[in-house]
Amino acid sequence: MRDIVDRACEAALYNQDDAGLDAGASVLVAEGDRWGGVGQALLARGEAYLRQAWERGWRPADVLRLVRRDLEQPHLRITEDLIAAEARRYARLPERWTEAEVWWGDDPQYGERLVQRERTDRFSLAGTVLEVFRLLIRLPSIEPVGPLPGDPADVLEHAHIEPRMLGRIRALLAKAEATTFPEEAEALSAKAQELMARHTVDAALLAVKSGTVQIPGACRIGVEAPYEEAKAVLLDAVASANRCRSVWNSAYEFSTVVGFESDLEAVELLYTSLLVQGTAAMTRAEAGQRAGGRKRTKTFRQSFLLAYASRLGQRLAETAEHTVADTVAEAPGNLPALVARDVAVTSRAEEMFPRTTTTRLRGATDLAGWEDGTAAADRAHMADARRASLRQ
Repeated sequence: MRDIVDRACEAALYNQDDAGLDAGASVLVAEGDRWGGVGQALLARGEAYLRQAWERGWRPADVLRLVRRDLEQPHLRITEDLIAAEARRYARLPERWTEAEVWWGDDPQYGERLVQRERTDRFSLAGTVLEVFRLLIRLPSIEPVGPLPGDPADVLEHAHIEPRMLGRIRALLAKAEATTFPEEAEALSAKAQELMARHTVDAALLAVKSGTVQIPGACRIGVEAPYEEAKAVLLDAVASANRCRSVWNSAYEFSTVVGFESDLEAVELLYTSLLVQGTAAMTRAEAGQRAGGRKRTKTFRQSFLLAYASRLGQRLAETAEHTVADTVAEAPGNLPALVARDVAVTSRAEEMFPRTTTTRLRGATDLAGWEDGTAAADRAHMADARRASLRQ
């Protein structure tokens, strides 16, 4: 079956038009009575292409994001199958490695089980698989954010947010997302950010006292359309407030965040929550605008989210600075440990991205959107006046 797949891939993967895909699919379905073997061979070929993608710096979440953007749902499901199949060879997967389920049983059954699941003909399925392959082989090399699965170097233990603390932070942010009262959301988000900032200080001091060697890591967070520029600004603000660095890749819809593991966890949690809160606030504000007869929905949303991200960035920075300042004031000897972590993160970011450029954002052209976005950010910010009442 390998020679059949070789001929199909040669016909389909290196042409720009759909004629090559059709030719390759025809080669695959010509062996109608041997479809089980063809399906198994396609699965193996897909695993090989994925491994090449991992070696170029990609991770499962990055590939799935790109497939979701550029192809269709059947392609996405097939890609998930390939990821699940490829992961079977490893006893241990790196952190943040997307896992999927091997649902089809033995590999020789995959072809027929796939036909049953997708409820379509073999020719269409063969073309879909080849389209996935074509996307995979065209992936360029990008900056790696961690070890490959199976890499012997993947033995370094990272300091995570303590489970009890993590549970408290998640619970606070979940309540902030669920409430319809801005003041309550503000207080809940404030407490969550304060816990994160204090945890950063505690982690730095613990590493120094224990003599534990920790190095900054990195992760990728999706920054997807629409309004991706505003989302990238918001993520950068959250990263900076939590002593991390963020670099946006607009072409592939993600930002790479560099920092210590527990801080990366905090960034992921807070960014996701504030994005949910901001989107909900934008929807409510937009409804009010439309009730008044305005129809500039797209410009309103763009301006709203840019203002929200810009204003919130200022507030996050203020809150983080005040929390750390209070801690250092209580124990001035803590400052060197924090400075050392900042230097390590900056050095790691510069090593990963020696050449970065700035980008000009599309302007916020809707005054009402900007004003409403600023107000929403003020409601979400971590107000100094509430800090005493938030402490336990």
